[in-house]
Amino acid sequence: MIKINKTLTANRLKRKLVRFWELSGEKILRIERDYDESQGAPVFTRRGRYTSRGWTEWTQGFQYGASLIQFDATGEERFLALGRKKTVERMAPHLTHFGVHDHGFNNVSTYGHLLRLARDGRFEAAPWEQSYYELAMKVSGAVQARRWTALKDGGFIYSFNGPHSLFADTIRSLRALAVSHQLGHALMGENDHKTSLLERLIQHARTTARTVVFYGEGRDAYDVRGRVAHEGIFNLNDGCFRCPNSQQGFSPFTTWTRGLAWILLGFAEQLEFLATLSDAELKPHGGRAEIEALFLKAARATADFYLENTPTDGIPYWDTGAPGLSRLGNYLNKPADPFNDHEPVDSSAAAIAAQGLLRLGEYLKNSRYRQAGLTVLDSLMGETYLSADPKHQGLILHSVYHRPNGWDAIPRGQKIPCGESCMWGDYHAREVALYVQGLIDNKPYLTFF
Repeated sequence: MIKINKTLTANRLKRKLVRFWELSGEKILRIERDYDESQGAPVFTRRGRYTSRGWTEWTQGFQYGASLIQFDATGEERFLALGRKKTVERMAPHLTHFGVHDHGFNNVSTYGHLLRLARDGRFEAAPWEQSYYELAMKVSGAVQARRWTALKDGGFIYSFNGPHSLFADTIRSLRALAVSHQLGHALMGENDHKTSLLERLIQHARTTARTVVFYGEGRDAYDVRGRVAHEGIFNLNDGCFRCPNSQQGFSPFTTWTRGLAWILLGFAEQLEFLATLSDAELKPHGGRAEIEALFLKAARATADFYLENTPTDGIPYWDTGAPGLSRLGNYLNKPADPFNDHEPVDSSAAAIAAQGLLRLGEYLKNSRYRQAGLTVLDSLMGETYLSADPKHQGLILHSVYHRPNGWDAIPRGQKIPCGESCMWGDYHAREVALYVQGLIDNKPYLTFF
């Protein structure tokens, strides 16, 4: 399990963060200079150069959102100009994209950052420009909420696999619904039927917590507290949950660690959002006590599972049940080895989980989670994972995209994928670094809303 550094503080990471932002800026500018945008959005690297992969365009917001985070952290105006320009030029199709479950990734990472920065007075935005960002977020939340499978006791935002499919990832797209609701928006349907975006947010989170997160309560033979399935499958004829499944993990009965990280971070930040709402707003949807208890149950279970099933440095292997792990010996009692011969690590899962642990620790005033989050970030910014090679376009090394499909590059002389980066790993490393940078600089607490 993770060996938590109990003496680590945000300030002790200051020197590493200086180096991190220096390299981050270089990578952003290199991608902007060298990447061929006609390929589509950059997804992951091969031999150190970002490439695209036809699935859905779910990573473009990370590309341009990275520039906005870089500006927020460093104050360098060129990154604001780049992120602002590219958001306006390239991101509009993502606002009205009805075919994906990724609005929280693409649009909160771009329009959402711009709205936050404008409202905070970080740059001069005319009233019309701020209204434009507000409108973008209103639209994004409603469009995402429209992608809906209704159940007898709620419903969920369905994945691009179809209306039978709920993905663990989508818990983070609830950010789009939250911001849209906060701006006073709703989903309008036939005959002017008005649907609350808060209602859909809560219903999706509730369905997620009840179907793809396990609590050690005897649900099946593999019910271990905190385990996460990537996908939940539903029978559309009667609306019943049928079984867990996995697209990118090893199996439905093992835990794909990036899915685990999405759940941990998603519920932690939604708990922060719920704290801003009145009891009256929450009462029609089950009431504060019931909603927060369920969200917290999922967050704590997944946080504990992550701590217990991750190597000592806080960097997990790509799936806790991957078959080759048995050949690594007592792998949980030593740092992860990205260059082993049997199973890859996934640094992108660590980048996502680090922020989840920090936010949950702050929410609960729990030093164990907080220190674990700092420990993971410390590892990510170390020599093994931070990419210092100026020819490599990635920022965080040793991430995995889709191990079962064989999409990840295996370098010459190695037996497993290693040495490469991905857009979501790089972005979330920047996001958690910005969170900690704000603690060091005594800035207002960073939230998506």
